[in-house]
Amino acid sequence: MIARRALGIVLILGAVVTALYWWSYFTGGDVRVSDARWYEAFESSFPVADGWMALCMAAAGTGLLANRAWAKPAGLLAGSALIFLTAMDVTFNVENGLYPLAATNDAMKAEVAINAATAVLGVWTILFCWPRQSA
Repeated sequence: MIARRALGIVLILGAVVTALYWWSYFTGGDVRVSDARWYEAFESSFPVADGWMALCMAAAGTGLLANRAWAKPAGLLAGSALIFLTAMDVTFNVENGLYPLAATNDAMKAEVAINAATAVLGVWTILFCWPRQSA
């Protein structure tokens, strides 16, 4: 019960943080690691996919808090989206040598934290929501 509620709350918070990230990206740019066109082209391709992820997280989180039967299938959607988007972001960051920028770039420090948090949340969500056989 405690794990279900905790995951529900974290998923809802993740959806809110995702919305705040994109609000910052498009209004102030504080979360941008670079103003280079190649970086902006990549990042600007994510809002729809992140929107889907956030919608799945919000649905799963709400369902888990309300103990609804559809919460775990929604959680599997959210977990899968979290893992996929983490993999895309990590691959881009590695291929473009962005992680070393974390030493001096606060936005990249935030990216590292986001990558770690989404990976952990994705795995946690999938493990919690995966169907198990009854003994």
